Amino acid sequence: MLNVLSVDVEDYYQVSAFESVVRFEEWGRRESRVEWNTHRVLDLLDEYDVKATFFVLGWVAERNPTLVRIISKRGHEVASHGYAHQLVYTQTPEAFREETRRAKKITEDIIGQPIIGYRAASYSITAESLWALDILAEEGFQYDSSIFPIRHDRYGIPGHERFLHVLNGNGHLSIAEIPLSTVRIAALNIPIAGGGYLRLLPYSMTHLALLYLNRLEGQPAIVYFHPWEIDPDQPRIDASRTTRFRHYTNLGRMEKKIRKLLANFAFAPIREVYQGSLSVPRATLRNDAA
Repeated sequence: MLNVLSVDVEDYYQVSAFESVVRFEEWGRRESRVEWNTHRVLDLLDEYDVKATFFVLGWVAERNPTLVRIISKRGHEVASHGYAHQLVYTQTPEAFREETRRAKKITEDIIGQPIIGYRAASYSITAESLWALDILAEEGFQYDSSIFPIRHDRYGIPGHERFLHVLNGNGHLSIAEIPLSTVRIAALNIPIAGGGYLRLLPYSMTHLALLYLNRLEGQPAIVYFHPWEIDPDQPRIDASRTTRFRHYTNLGRMEKKIRKLLANFAFAPIREVYQGSLSVPRATLRNDAA
C-alpha cells in the first residue's frame, strides 16, 4: 500500500515552540540551514526512489526560490505551509486569509503550477479555528492536512475523524481533510505520524503502527518530518526544558530511522495517494514545471 510522505520545509528557529524567544523580526539575522538540509532530504529520497509532498513555508520560498523549483523539478509535490509559521488559532480570519493568499501566490509564481494543498503551522487548525477550512476552500485549496486527531498541549482535535474525509463549508464549497496518522487504542488516538514521535519513540513502534494501519485498517499512513530533524549540528536555542527536549532529542538518530521507513514501506505524495479522492482535474495535480 502507498503511504504519504510529507516534509514541512521550515528552518530550525522557525518552529512555533521557539516563537517566544526568536521573534519573526529576527529570522533574517539567524543562520539559515534550511536550504542545505532540504537538499540532503532530496538526495535521501532519491536514494530510495521516493517522491513526497513538500509543505513549504512562504517566507522560506520567498528567499529560496531556486530551492522550491528544484523540489518541483525533481518530481515532488509542492504545497503550502503558510507564510510566517503563525498558529492559525492566534490569528483573525482576515489575517489568516491575507497570509495564506500571500504564501500561495509566492509559491505558485515560483513553480508555475497551482498549489492545491495546505498544512498549518504546528497543526493549528483546532476546534476553535475550523473556520480556516472555509477560507482555504475559498482560496482554491483542494485539500488540507492540518488536523491531528489527538490530545496535545498545542494542537489537536481528539475526537476528529482519523482518515481522509470531505468537509463542506459555507457557500457549498468543500475541501478534503487528510489528518495526520494515529492508531486507536482503547478510547485514545495515539500519534504515529513521524516528526517528533518518530524521533522520540523506538522505531519498532512506528513500524508496527504503520503495519496496523495498512494491513488491518486498510488505510495509508500520513508521515511527516522536517529538514532540521536530520541536522544534529544546528545551533541550540535557549528555550524551556520541555521545548528543548522535544526539539533536540535524537536528532542524530533521525536520518537512520527515516531510512528504515523508506526501506520498509512504500511512499508517495498526497496528490498520488489520494488523486481519485481530490475534487480537482487530473491535469492540475502535476507539479513538475519545466
